[in-house]
Amino acid sequence: MGEERCDKKAVVRIAGGFIAWIIGSGFATGQEVLQFFSSYGYLSYAVAAINFVGFLLMGYFLMRTGFEHKLDKDFNHFHYFCGKKLGTFYIWLIMATLLLLMPVLISGAGATLNEYYGINKYIASACMTGLVLAAYLIGFEKLVKIVSSIGPVIIAFSFIVGFITILTDSGRFIDIPEYARGLSAYRTAPSWILSGVLYLGLNFFPGSKYYTQLGMSASSGKELKRGVISGAVALILSITIMSTAILLNGNATAGLDIPVLYLARKISYGLGAVFSITLILGIFSSCSAMMWSVCSQFKAGGKNGNVIFAIGIAALSYVLSLFSFGRLVGVFYPLVGYIGLIFIVRVIYKGFKRK
Repeated sequence: MGEERCDKKAVVRIAGGFIAWIIGSGFATGQEVLQFFSSYGYLSYAVAAINFVGFLLMGYFLMRTGFEHKLDKDFNHFHYFCGKKLGTFYIWLIMATLLLLMPVLISGAGATLNEYYGINKYIASACMTGLVLAAYLIGFEKLVKIVSSIGPVIIAFSFIVGFITILTDSGRFIDIPEYARGLSAYRTAPSWILSGVLYLGLNFFPGSKYYTQLGMSASSGKELKRGVISGAVALILSITIMSTAILLNGNATAGLDIPVLYLARKISYGLGAVFSITLILGIFSSCSAMMWSVCSQFKAGGKNGNVIFAIGIAALSYVLSLFSFGRLVGVFYPLVGYIGLIFIVRVIYKGFKRK
């Protein structure tokens, strides 16, 4: 009977949670979209199509697995999908991977507040680090309630900024091939197909524990399916609109740390100010989810030991965040995508085999 239940509020919560992981600093600032999508010109729409299918498959298979094993306290999704040896390797690898990603997010917060408000980048990044640590300490269920409410807000603002930009600059579609040549220097991979697959690896390998846990929090399979579909549709629409807006302004967005903030400010200074706050919320949502994924693995020393470990992780992330945001995205994000390729293949293979 549980499979037949479908609470609309639960669907929205799951969709919001699905979105929350992906809309970190790389996505919300436009850096991910520029490097993985816009830099390929018109082929960016093909990259988006690859990711739409991938979001549906990876999101559903990971969350369904969590839902079906919610009563198994010792369940480990890496062992389930990859076997004991490779799974154990991935358990340790994911820790290092997330430690690469968290500084990028924190650096994005510092860059945003510095670029728009003139706040010292180091102070801004320190404040974000403190908020993320506090969010982890309140527990997973409360964390999901917070970040799932932020996700739809980010998507809505991305729609608004992207849609207005497209309407305003629609006469520039003829210039996209020229702008794309300028953006091509920021490509993450030599081909658009590989870029599409890398983006899936970037999001679902480090986010696999989070998505499995999100599936465990679902009350029914129907809620889970609808939440995944809603989240995937919203994300891909947002990516497509944002990528088009960046392409139409390729002469100006190339080389910017925060291209979407430039687009928002171009529409109006007030919209740019509001979007900058929304951007910070998006960074907070993704970084908080990553913090949970890293620190929840540490069991030694009980609760006090876990708190000390979390403080240490937060401090390390802050130190690494002091490097250039744009450079961190360009180096770490493709690397994480490559690391996640084998895992993506294993999940999709087992997901279809299980069906």
